[in-house]
Amino acid sequence: MTNQATLVIIKPDGLKKSLTGNILSRLSETKLKIIGAKIVKVNEHLAQQHYQHLRDKPFYPELIKYITGKLHGENRVMALIYFGKDAITKVRQISGATNPEEADPVSVRGAYGRILTTGLYENVVHASSDPSEAQREIKLWFGPEEITVDLYPVKVATLRSFKRKVWK
Repeated sequence: MTNQATLVIIKPDGLKKSLTGNILSRLSETKLKIIGAKIVKVNEHLAQQHYQHLRDKPFYPELIKYITGKLHGENRVMALIYFGKDAITKVRQISGATNPEEADPVSVRGAYGRILTTGLYENVVHASSDPSEAQREIKLWFGPEEITVDLYPVKVATLRSFKRKVWK
């Protein structure tokens, strides 16, 4: 398989519980390269765009509260791009199943995740599910200038009197 990129988000509960180091240590086992990383304050618009595919689910409103930090009083996440051979599969394997109760106990979600009484999976991390979803998510969370590898085609656009690289 060729090199691929995947988005990883350490969610608000992961930051609030100081699990960032533990999660990064586990992800380092993949031997993938981090080519983008930042702390993001997640607003409603970004949350809705990220979870657009779940808009019709009954847990959607609570999911938006979760990623925007309204459930934990911690409105920040760590967004990372991992890059390398089989990146999506490797990251998802270490992350574990979406449902923390079904996740391997040694996976990130198995070790640190939980299910709230409302049924929401508080699973500590997000990991892209496939290449097209990874591309959509990476372009949503990162601009071309924030990534150390040229992943996707770019163009130069004039925005409010200054030039900047933007996605084509």
